Amino acid sequence: MCSSNAESWRTKGGYLLVLVLVFGSILFVVLSSTLGYVVGQSQVVTARLEVQRAVDIAEAGLNYYRWFLAHYPGDVTNGTNAPGPYVQQYFDPEGAAIGEFSLEVASSTYCGQVASIFVESTGHTYARPALKRTVSVLYSRPTVAEYAYIINSNVWAGPSLNIIGPYHSNGGIRMDGTNLSTVTSGQATWSCTGSFGCTPSGNRNGVFTTTANANQALFSFPSAPINFTGLMIGIAQMKDRAQNAGGIYLPDSGDEGYQINFNSNGTISVRVVDRTWSHDEFSTEAGVWYTANNLIRTLNTATIYTINPDCPLIFAEDKVWIEDSVVNQRVTIAAADPDTPGNDYSMVLNGNITYNSSSSGLLAVAEQDMLVGYDVPNDMTINGIFIAQNGKFGRNQYVVNSNGGSRCRNSLTMNGTIVSNGRVGTQWTGSGCTGGYNSGFRFRFNTYDRDLVENPPPLVPQTSDVYVFRDWREAD
Repeated sequence: MCSSNAESWRTKGGYLLVLVLVFGSILFVVLSSTLGYVVGQSQVVTARLEVQRAVDIAEAGLNYYRWFLAHYPGDVTNGTNAPGPYVQQYFDPEGAAIGEFSLEVASSTYCGQVASIFVESTGHTYARPALKRTVSVLYSRPTVAEYAYIINSNVWAGPSLNIIGPYHSNGGIRMDGTNLSTVTSGQATWSCTGSFGCTPSGNRNGVFTTTANANQALFSFPSAPINFTGLMIGIAQMKDRAQNAGGIYLPDSGDEGYQINFNSNGTISVRVVDRTWSHDEFSTEAGVWYTANNLIRTLNTATIYTINPDCPLIFAEDKVWIEDSVVNQRVTIAAADPDTPGNDYSMVLNGNITYNSSSSGLLAVAEQDMLVGYDVPNDMTINGIFIAQNGKFGRNQYVVNSNGGSRCRNSLTMNGTIVSNGRVGTQWTGSGCTGGYNSGFRFRFNTYDRDLVENPPPLVPQTSDVYVFRDWREAD
């Protein structure tokens, strides 16, 4: 009996040992898996932390170069005059070196002048040097392309004007048009006269309206004036770049000026204007009627020039008419005489100016007036940044319908920016034209061009010396 019981317990003990081993093995596997998962997750979290630190270090490299550009504008060699990469350590707040960033720097240059700067920064920590992250950014200075209008005079925007983009004047503004962005004036109040439709004349707010069209919530006055003198193009520099850096230089024609067509193949057709027609115009600035010569009568044979992509600049030391044109690249054209005081040339926009791709852009600079011509399309479209340096942008008032022209036009669509020293005007009040106006365009549409903000044409005026971020990206 005792022997049988002992054998029974031994059998049961064997079963228990097997169960203990089985369940122990299962527990070991579970614990091992759990521990492996915990360790793995810890490593993943650590790796993600180090990756984020690498991104932070790379961004610190971008911020460093922005600081560097503020002290050494246009320097794309990190002060070394040698190609990159440029490697620097990164320190934590306690002063310990925890990683480093490596910079590659390149620039977009026109006519020997830096237009924008591309910086690529790769960062890593010393704890996990294999975990690298790369971020890049385009740096450029803010330019006039960020505005629909910049005006250095009192102005009246009529009810048929539709504006998309910031509208600024250093003078007072009567905004009766439709504005979808800010309208800012450098004046707290201004004297609005009958010339601006104020009857009786008297002081008004820096920006005011008499219609329901305007979005008054976007009015701001007085705001900081824009230094108009600081915006002015260095025309002597432009002439020098056209003559000595690969641009196109057109000297005094000896006649009335030049007619220029931009062609879609990257060339321009240039004709000397022999004779013009005389016609009457009324200037708000002068307040008088006078005889103008803005209608072309006869032309010489065309000369074809190819625009240099490294210096897409045309400088004419004479009056310029721009006819129907298709612009196929970023390009700048100027009409000016920097050497003869008081001999300021104007530019006449005599037809549609369009682009053939998103990489196209135009900057047109007139030392005096930037005028919309007399004999222009009924529905006219112009693209670009248009600057009247000492005069005004506009279409003067016409009365007679002679020589193929007409004072009454239907619409003017402008995609870009207008910078005008004097009062802007493309519609004249009255009843001479169908639709209740006397001269100019019945409808006006203005939209600033975002593409020119990111990548403006050569030598565009800047509104600040401080480089800003454009197009931040992180590599996959």
